[in-house]
Amino acid sequence: MNAYAPLVIHPAPVEELPSPDYTVTINGQPVFVHTARVSAHPMNQTWPGYQRPLEQTELAAFATWDMAAPVEICVTAAQPIREVRVRPSARQIKPVQAGQTLRFTLDRPGQLTVEINGMHQALHLFANPPESAAPDPKDPAVRYFGPGVHCPGVIRVTSGQTIYLAGGAVVYGAILAEKATDITIRGRGILDGSKFSRGDGYTLFSLQSCQRVTIEGLILRDPCGWTLVPVACQQVQIRNIKLIGHWRYNADGIDFVNSQHCLLEDSFIRTFDDCVVFKGCDYWPELACRQLPVQNIQVRRCVLWCDWGRALEIGAETVAPEITALTFEDCDIIHVLDVAMEIQNGDRAHCHNIRFRDIRVELDDDQTHPMYQTEPGQTYVATGRHIAQLLVLVTSNNAWSRDTIRGRVDDIRFEDITVTAGTTPELFFAGLDAEHMVQDVHIINLCINGQRIRSLQEAHCIVRPFVSDLHVT
Repeated sequence: MNAYAPLVIHPAPVEELPSPDYTVTINGQPVFVHTARVSAHPMNQTWPGYQRPLEQTELAAFATWDMAAPVEICVTAAQPIREVRVRPSARQIKPVQAGQTLRFTLDRPGQLTVEINGMHQALHLFANPPESAAPDPKDPAVRYFGPGVHCPGVIRVTSGQTIYLAGGAVVYGAILAEKATDITIRGRGILDGSKFSRGDGYTLFSLQSCQRVTIEGLILRDPCGWTLVPVACQQVQIRNIKLIGHWRYNADGIDFVNSQHCLLEDSFIRTFDDCVVFKGCDYWPELACRQLPVQNIQVRRCVLWCDWGRALEIGAETVAPEITALTFEDCDIIHVLDVAMEIQNGDRAHCHNIRFRDIRVELDDDQTHPMYQTEPGQTYVATGRHIAQLLVLVTSNNAWSRDTIRGRVDDIRFEDITVTAGTTPELFFAGLDAEHMVQDVHIINLCINGQRIRSLQEAHCIVRPFVSDLHVT
């Protein structure tokens, strides 16, 4: 493949079923439209639960290609179009409609959703930048998956190895690396976890005590639990990853656990639980995680859709000496059910020096109230429109607390936060006691529905005891 071709459209295996809802062309060339199972409504069950019934799900669609110059996108829907939104809204894409066909120009790579008549059965568009040269399939340090369907099971990665999923490859399996260094996992293919049942014990992509890891370009579909989990790792760089097809209970997106010096950028994450999370956990006692900080991690230029839980979160597990030097920057939260941005300190960590900058939050959708399933066969009953909380900062004893002592939260900044919402969302702050407070929090340049917020009252802040030095400027 020419890495600098202006447009590269990848084939799809014959085993992939095309979406019945959309056809897509790019510059007049047809693009295969894949399907992915997602949540149809916000119904969950407390851990451990069981495999979620398919009656609670629906099929979404996605298409992917590489581009080096602006392209014209043509989308034809199977249903009549009453209204359409292309998100993130910050891209300011306004399609031209003719009947059931939409046309618009995409000037640069990125990830979009086309939402016709609401948020259900959405079309996801994944436009990649040009790919660098593919590795040599004959290289002994390379495990190469070419176009077509592959069922390798668990792929174990060793130091110095490259795992490559070519465009047009669908690999049913999971990736596991333990104490590996200098590894690369990349390509334009799909890694699919649907062959694993919930409870099999595999995350879709697990890194344990690894260093110098590069992950780039892949689509991660249908994990049986958490999706991409670096545990006790250093220098993990994740770029242009697309997560979709999350419908099972506890299907987190990317969980950085007791890791340091990492980067996540230019990625799309749609999950049925928290999208991007920094955690301290002792679920892996052999890795001595509880002695390791969560430190120096950046998340930037990502698009997030959270069907359950939190979009950007620290916690709720915070088993670590400290959680610090973390940045969420230049991200779009296009849907979220519970909380857009949260720090939930339920263990002993000192959570400090944490920045949320230039975050755009869209809450103007048709989300309905969440509901917990208490018995098999229970059906979801919508009980009116629901709007997520914007910010939550708490120190607490929670259901996931593992430490006998608690930490504190301080030196937190929210800067240039822009919100579009049907009603003003809530901000909530609560400390545990005088020794475990939430303090020194600055909310700078918060704008809700075009109005700049200048006080706690305007921001709809709920402030509980043991909170101090909370400023809106």
